[in-house]
Amino acid sequence: MLNLKQAGVLVTSLAALLAVTQALAQEAFDLDALIAAAKGEEPITVYDSTGKIVEMADNFTAKYGVKAVGTKVKATDQLEMIIREAQANNVQGDVSIISDAPAAMAQLMPEGFVTSWVPPDMADRIAPEYQDPLVVVTSANVWVYNTALYDACPISNIWQLTEPEWKGKVAMQDPLNKASYVDWFNQTQAHGDAQVAAAYKEQYGKDLDTSEESAMAQWVKALAANGPLLTDADAAAAEAVAAPGQSEPFVGLVSSAKFRDNAENGFTLGLCSELKPWLGWMYPGVGVITAGSNSPNASKLFIHYVMTAEGIAPQAEDGKMSTNQDVGLPADEPSGIGAVLDRVFPYSMATSLDDWDARQDWQDLWRLNYAK
Repeated sequence: MLNLKQAGVLVTSLAALLAVTQALAQEAFDLDALIAAAKGEEPITVYDSTGKIVEMADNFTAKYGVKAVGTKVKATDQLEMIIREAQANNVQGDVSIISDAPAAMAQLMPEGFVTSWVPPDMADRIAPEYQDPLVVVTSANVWVYNTALYDACPISNIWQLTEPEWKGKVAMQDPLNKASYVDWFNQTQAHGDAQVAAAYKEQYGKDLDTSEESAMAQWVKALAANGPLLTDADAAAAEAVAAPGQSEPFVGLVSSAKFRDNAENGFTLGLCSELKPWLGWMYPGVGVITAGSNSPNASKLFIHYVMTAEGIAPQAEDGKMSTNQDVGLPADEPSGIGAVLDRVFPYSMATSLDDWDARQDWQDLWRLNYAK
């Protein structure tokens, strides 16, 4: 059995070996060689659930002379397309950035439909939990209010959303149709339940009884029973909150990307930055390469590109954050999410398969308790 001194030496040696291995990988990686190999391959098709992928693919083509076509495809459709194309041995999509991490982990990775590739020259700037598979971006869903109707966010605690004052006045996507919402429920129960219970005590001055159910489950039930306005997209929720001419005092839950509507459509969205226990939550975008791609080098080059500040810029403008620690948000990003990231509930890839397994249970809980 190792004594403490021997164990310490072993840990130090392993850390040194890892550092040397990463250094060698970076030294061995040849971006010019990858570009040359990519130019000899067929054009690639890239899927993402944001329309910004079209601009990103065009920018990539202009930079490298390697043709890429960006296509906006919902995460659920991406999964179906990747599986069907693989089974038919007729792969059309080469790269996919999937905002449904649990499904990717449960359906794509184990079956070998896709592979994950981390750019070796960036590996030391990407946190280990974002490398297997590679998480390209993390995006925030945030609680918002109408700055034309309120001087500050009218709620300070998420439990207020369950009170009569806000009955029917909360706009959000339907959790029965938006898997990331029920994943958020499960992530919070697993990693933040104590904070939800503490927020209850802060609001009401007494402890929440969690002897039978988690704090998050009780909050979800209470929110559903308070009849939120359920929408099929963030755009509709943002419109309900802050479209020009609004008079109803809605608050809402939307992607940080919707803050671009303030400039483009005259919306007056404001961030509930002081909300307890969190102002919103994060979800990951997993970047994968289809196993049957005819252009593996071009696909890797695209992954490398989107992990740079230049490559991810169209999404960074919407408050989506690269997992490359050298890449930040632009100073004029409209939501201001970059300044309050410590108040956003993070997503843990370590329990993404638990999210997958729990989806039906959370959807049933919502369905049984929702009342208009």
